[in-house]
Amino acid sequence: MVNRTILARTHVIPSLGGRKLAQLSAEEVDQWLAAKAKTLSTDTLHRLLSILRQSIRRAQARDLVKRNVALLCDVPRGTAGRPSKSLTLAQAADLLTAAKRHPTMHAYIVVSLLTGARTEELRALTWSHVDLDGKPPSVQLWRSVREGGDTKTRQSRRTLELPNDCVVALRAHRRWQTQSRMRNAAQWPNNDLVFTTRLGTPLDAANVRRAFRQIAEHAGLHAEEWTPRELRHSFVSLLSSAGIPIEDIAHLVGHANTRTTEKVYRKELRPVLRRGAKAMNDLFKAHQEASKPPTLPPASTENQTER
Repeated sequence: MVNRTILARTHVIPSLGGRKLAQLSAEEVDQWLAAKAKTLSTDTLHRLLSILRQSIRRAQARDLVKRNVALLCDVPRGTAGRPSKSLTLAQAADLLTAAKRHPTMHAYIVVSLLTGARTEELRALTWSHVDLDGKPPSVQLWRSVREGGDTKTRQSRRTLELPNDCVVALRAHRRWQTQSRMRNAAQWPNNDLVFTTRLGTPLDAANVRRAFRQIAEHAGLHAEEWTPRELRHSFVSLLSSAGIPIEDIAHLVGHANTRTTEKVYRKELRPVLRRGAKAMNDLFKAHQEASKPPTLPPASTENQTER
């Protein structure tokens, strides 16, 4: 719902908001979609047309317009978009090492990569939702920077056990933040945020993207080819490569079911399900070994000579 609101405010209202629906033509809608297709993906174009159709439908229900011209229009082919990628285990290790040089973002990179948390969830994370002394240590991903503070979906609200590296990084981050707060006491806001700028203000998407690319460059990656969201993709990929079932991965990333995980992260998941084939190979190999006739020891040369 939030995403549709943003799309409407960004793309629909500025272009068509000044037109009276009764005077809007299918040709104008086609021209609008064609212009948007130069910069937006086909999936986004489908959403824009759906928003427009729904708006006109509401106007029809109130007798403000006779027909829904948006129903006469088809979605053109949009831009291909940049496909997401995943870090290899070696690249991920190099990134974690490089992140140690960036005190404001080290813990952010570690937690994002090792828990699969969304960037909007981490930017809204507060210390009251982090338990570093629990058994086990955990993080409550219950909020985001989306409008209203809600997570992407209801199923996205989850509490995750923190890996040891996350606990170590967050402890160091809290010490750094305490020292920064003392140095900038007059400017530091009382927001309890875990991840902030050097002055305690909330991180925005540009802050995270800029810092992430600096760290990626230090790790030997082509920085312009990577974005923070690919830490989450890498989390899925690394777990899948380690043989973790997709059902468990779906729960960890906050998906309601495995269909969403398979759709969004299909490139990160193992393309071939190998567990069944391996089990059958092992099973019949064991059966064949058991069915082989016993191998008799070769007759000794001495016995043959005696005969």
